[in-house]
Amino acid sequence: MNLKQLAKELNLSFSTVSKALRDSHEISIRTKNIVLAKAKELNYQVNPLASSFRKQKSNTIAVVIPEVVNGFFGRVINGIESIAQEKGYHVLIYLTHEKMQKEVAISKLLQNGRVDGIIISLSEQTSDTKHLEVLKENDIPLVFFDRIPDHINAPKVTTDDYNCGIKATQLLIENGCKKIAFLTISPKLSISNKRMNGYAEALKMNQMKMDNSLIVYCSTDDARNNELVRNLLKRKNRPDGIFASVEKLAITAYEICGQLKLKIPDDIKIITFSNSYMAGLLNPTLTTITQPAYDIGREAAAILFKLIEKRGNHFLKENTELNSTLVERNSTKSKRKRKVIKSSDL
Repeated sequence: MNLKQLAKELNLSFSTVSKALRDSHEISIRTKNIVLAKAKELNYQVNPLASSFRKQKSNTIAVVIPEVVNGFFGRVINGIESIAQEKGYHVLIYLTHEKMQKEVAISKLLQNGRVDGIIISLSEQTSDTKHLEVLKENDIPLVFFDRIPDHINAPKVTTDDYNCGIKATQLLIENGCKKIAFLTISPKLSISNKRMNGYAEALKMNQMKMDNSLIVYCSTDDARNNELVRNLLKRKNRPDGIFASVEKLAITAYEICGQLKLKIPDDIKIITFSNSYMAGLLNPTLTTITQPAYDIGREAAAILFKLIEKRGNHFLKENTELNSTLVERNSTKSKRKRKVIKSSDL
């Protein structure tokens, strides 16, 4: 008699029976008693080795991120480590390289109890989250940040992407832009959709019609991104403003503008989300929406350790939203500002 057969006999899910046998707070006392009685009746024996692995703390947490070249994730890791060090924990970093297959493999690796909790930001390709739901079902403390799955009942730490999408687009409009392009990555990502929704809302607020041909979906393929942005900027009726949802697309726009002899900000204005110090070193300096990456890391880690220490379950659905900052630099400057319809204080 194994756990799978026991679950079948009880007509309960594998995870429910597993949690009941581990005396999880998520399972009712009635269900626990039913499971224990059936286990005794069928002479089910708990695997003592597996049980010891589950009960033993590793004093290690995992952080799963899409990439490290992005300054945002580096600062998030610093924030996480600052809390982990206070708790006497080690931090293991896993990279998905924006691949869902890699994310699934890492999730399977972490199911064996080698870490006490996981902090994760989804890959660009992630469309199915069953592998993450398994982690949750196995009672592994889990916190999502930045790129989140909306439907999984776990704590999430994000920033005000929608409002910042409005602010970024508003700034371009205020500085005279009448034809604004939006460069985005995967439409599967929550941050991409929220930022684009903010872009659309700002256009609507200013009675500007949304042109779907100005929304450019890019990817991890740099050569393809260069081609897409080049085609956009070579149009006869090209945009006079670019809102890049991520920094790498803004850098691509800078490169293509240089090749096409387009002057920033005179011919085209550019704004992006970025945490890189390079934004202030570019020529012209790049206007950015800067996320509080370090604080995101600290907040995500603080919540994870609440889960690990099991101080109650009132925070299990906790969603934390931190505010980003608009830093206006030369890439959006204009001598004459256009009158716009202001939104309420966002």
